[in-house]
Amino acid sequence: MFHVEHFQNMTDEARWQAALAKDRRFDGAFVTGVHSTGIYCRPSCPARAPLRRNVSFFATPQDAAGAGLRPCKRCSPNTQSAEEACVLAAINAIRAAGEQGAAMTLAALSELTGYTPTHFQRLFKRTVGLSPAGFARALREERVKAGLSGGLTVTEALSKAGYGGSEAFYTATKGRLGMNPSDWSRGGAGRVVNWAVLPTSLGPMLVAATDKGVCCLAFGEGEAELRARFPRAELVAAGEDFRALFADVVAAVEQPGPGSAAIPLDVKGTAFQQRVWEELRRIPHGETRSYGELAAALGNPKASRAVGGANGANHVAVLIPCHRVIAADGSLGGYAYGLEIKAELLKREGR
Repeated sequence: MFHVEHFQNMTDEARWQAALAKDRRFDGAFVTGVHSTGIYCRPSCPARAPLRRNVSFFATPQDAAGAGLRPCKRCSPNTQSAEEACVLAAINAIRAAGEQGAAMTLAALSELTGYTPTHFQRLFKRTVGLSPAGFARALREERVKAGLSGGLTVTEALSKAGYGGSEAFYTATKGRLGMNPSDWSRGGAGRVVNWAVLPTSLGPMLVAATDKGVCCLAFGEGEAELRARFPRAELVAAGEDFRALFADVVAAVEQPGPGSAAIPLDVKGTAFQQRVWEELRRIPHGETRSYGELAAALGNPKASRAVGGANGANHVAVLIPCHRVIAADGSLGGYAYGLEIKAELLKREGR
């Protein structure tokens, strides 16, 4: 169940693959028009798959009807299913409660929708990609960051987002968010970033790390670019304490392998960016994904543009392997450090 304004973010090939898979997560993302029969269907329609040459895709049932097609009687694409209506009602309830600093329990959501708690939990996660509790947490984290960006103090932002205090926030986000709210609101002030430019077979490589882990890996950049990323942090030339860590980073570039996953990272991002980066790290060596496929893996196949934005916000190349995301047609697509480096990274990983 997705918003139709993101219809243009999916390619026709991604829509066709979703229809072939009869993936119900895409219901509401688009409808499939079959011109040989004159009908349009949900992506999950159980009818036999038509020939590709007879198929067009439409953002809404109204668009399909405007093209002279009629709704399929088997899947009723012009009506909202009871399950879709329940999930939408739950999303609205979770949002409204969160804005008041409260929370909707699974029991309350179950009562609201009329499903048993277990069944509703499965239904919500299948549709949204997160459990109801996970969805509520993601909304709260977004509200904290929006508050900090809007000039609120840390205490004000945490309170407005519904956290009882900073300890509750740190406990809830431990291990996921890297820099804490104070760091975000002060442009990295008070943090020490150790850095070096190291020679590699792909050219000079900037590596920077805090005491928690690597916070930047970039090709062809230096101190000026690093300072632009961390304008108020203290930048220090890396000493002996970081020799082993930086050697591991170079090895991850020169001889890629699963061991790079053990290199600690200290990254910050929105809740959605964090989910994208985690999904990127799950792509096996030697494999690639399109933006649409990555969005689908996150449970939101219409978010390919947002996935692209999260890729662009990644400051830790290779270790968060955004180079493994390619265009839907199989071409390399884009890459911040040039397609030559992207192609070489993929080659080293065995693609």
